Amino acid sequence: MYRIVIVGGGLAGLAAAWELTSTPGVAVTVLESTDRVGGKLRQEIIGGHLVDVGAESMLATRPEARALIAEIGAGHLIVAPATTAACVWSRGALHPMPPRSLMGIPRQPAEAAGILSPDEVAQVAAYQPLPPLTGDTSVGDYLAAAFGPALVDRLVEPLLGGVYAGQSRQLSLAAALPTIFAKAVAGESILPPAEGAQPPVGSPFLGLTGGVGTLPTLLADAIREREGVIRTGVTVRALGRIAAGWRLTCGPVPEPEVIEADAILIATPPPSARRLLAPHAPDAAQVLAGIGLTSMAVATFAVRSDEWPPAPGSGFLVPPIEGRAIKASTFSSAKWGWLAETIPDLTYVRASLGRAGEEAMLQRSDRELLDFAWRDLGDILGADLPSPIATHVQRWGGGLPQYAVGHLDRIALLRKEIDELPGVEVAGAAYEGVGIPAVIGGARAAAQRLLGAAGLRD
Repeated sequence: MYRIVIVGGGLAGLAAAWELTSTPGVAVTVLESTDRVGGKLRQEIIGGHLVDVGAESMLATRPEARALIAEIGAGHLIVAPATTAACVWSRGALHPMPPRSLMGIPRQPAEAAGILSPDEVAQVAAYQPLPPLTGDTSVGDYLAAAFGPALVDRLVEPLLGGVYAGQSRQLSLAAALPTIFAKAVAGESILPPAEGAQPPVGSPFLGLTGGVGTLPTLLADAIREREGVIRTGVTVRALGRIAAGWRLTCGPVPEPEVIEADAILIATPPPSARRLLAPHAPDAAQVLAGIGLTSMAVATFAVRSDEWPPAPGSGFLVPPIEGRAIKASTFSSAKWGWLAETIPDLTYVRASLGRAGEEAMLQRSDRELLDFAWRDLGDILGADLPSPIATHVQRWGGGLPQYAVGHLDRIALLRKEIDELPGVEVAGAAYEGVGIPAVIGGARAAAQRLLGAAGLRD
């Protein structure tokens, strides 16, 4: 029996475990340091009901999440949002997000009117393809050169803030927007396709009945049905080489537990991955040390449905230039039909706080964060909001890796050194993608590489 231990029971670790347990002759053990699996996919009881306090939707434009959910027998739970009509708060008013825009770049410049001033719309309309890029650059610098700084400040910035909680003028174009980067290198137009150039598609997002936060439990149950082992409350403190593979030292220092494995897959955030890899792959550890991590918080409010004022669409984004505490809000009960049907008496509203460079905001108490968020919501909606019947603050400390300029080159160096370690792989949001489908795809690919190196892949 070939023994593989996965360090980390977040989504990456679970997706890798699912991939590995499909192979006969492989014994899989997942070790998670906390008391629960799932990482940033999490639910809490708010107003008497379990609701998502981490990610609540997944990209539908990539296949990895949908495929995995179908494989574990939960395909019937996949749902599309009831509405994806989102707004942007700009210059004192809510404006519809330009339809089918590409990371904030409108298909027709006039569709950004209101968010942008007439002069700023004209600057977007004057766009001409830039000379071919010869290397990586930041998202913000490239798009500001192409369309003007206002487009970046008022459309690109809030969209990227929702994905990375980062700043566009620091994020890598190659890593964050690879499709645009490829066109930029070729010197081609990066404008979205004109209307009619592509067939209409459904929602770019999907969710799960019951919430995306149910996915870790569904996945863990499916792994156990395949005789995979999942242990929580087990911290891996060190890795050591042995003749047959690797020795993992776990648990408290006074009473260590030693686990031996033929191969390991490290699916933890950069700080713990760096600590484990440093004695064996110092260059890879140095790359991990250089990956910035941004913290954020999600404030959730439960309000009596008959007291909640009319609100547009699924929510809104707030550009940093507006100086608000919140960076976005989601009207969850409007966005997800199952939530409104299951809990009709309550309306759930979320607000996100925290961007790179705004750490001081998150040093405030939960009560202060809730007050800031509720005040901003009332101001933006132009309503005297009722008192919530329940609230919750979920903090994600260091939860979002930052893909700085040159990120993919650094990850390539990391993987080159990892490749020289027999029976070792890494996976997670720090490498080639932060979204749920990207993390699933990366983890399953890492699992396949381990199997291939051991001669166990078909």
